[in-house]
Amino acid sequence: MNNMLTLALSKGRIFDETMPLLKAAGIEVLEDPEKSRKLILPTNHANVRVVLVRASDVPTYVQYGGADLGVTGLDTLIEHGTDGLYQPLDLQIAKCRMSVAVRSDFDYAAMVKQGARLKVATKYTTIARDFFATKGVHVDLVKLYGSMELAPLTGLADAIVDLVSTGNTLKANHLVEVERIMDISSRLVVNQAALKMKQADIRRIIDAFSAALAK
Repeated sequence: MNNMLTLALSKGRIFDETMPLLKAAGIEVLEDPEKSRKLILPTNHANVRVVLVRASDVPTYVQYGGADLGVTGLDTLIEHGTDGLYQPLDLQIAKCRMSVAVRSDFDYAAMVKQGARLKVATKYTTIARDFFATKGVHVDLVKLYGSMELAPLTGLADAIVDLVSTGNTLKANHLVEVERIMDISSRLVVNQAALKMKQADIRRIIDAFSAALAK
């Protein structure tokens, strides 16, 4: 097992957009994660496998050696922390942005100017806390795990901090984006011990990804 390379991916956009990069490295996943019930998928290389984990768990698997490398969004990486993780590449996939949004009838600029204390609902408490602290805005953070858009509509919060790609979900719920915090894309992360032990194999994948991105 020791020469086995394990790559952690989450289902959906990250999985789909990582496939062409893997193909460039000569690696093809042999089963469709949407159809297979397996959580460990074989590839066309006997010593390379893909483990399917929840997006927020990818950095944890890589940090503690459950996987040698993984692909994770910058948002997940910041929330998790980067201890024990080597981050060689921004893969420029699964792009979106982290933004502040409010109900369309809420005067965010005026509230910030008055120094009001804002209630902010988010899954991304580290990113939100750092952003508002830098602006000098006092906030009470409410941690939610899903459907952030509901929070301002029900009076649970004044604002949300969430990922936005098209903005259609915000529009549908009468919310408006008032500040862009940062651009998000997915990164390749590597377990630091694995990098030493399996250097040649991991380096080959990093170089192939890198060459594919340069095209």
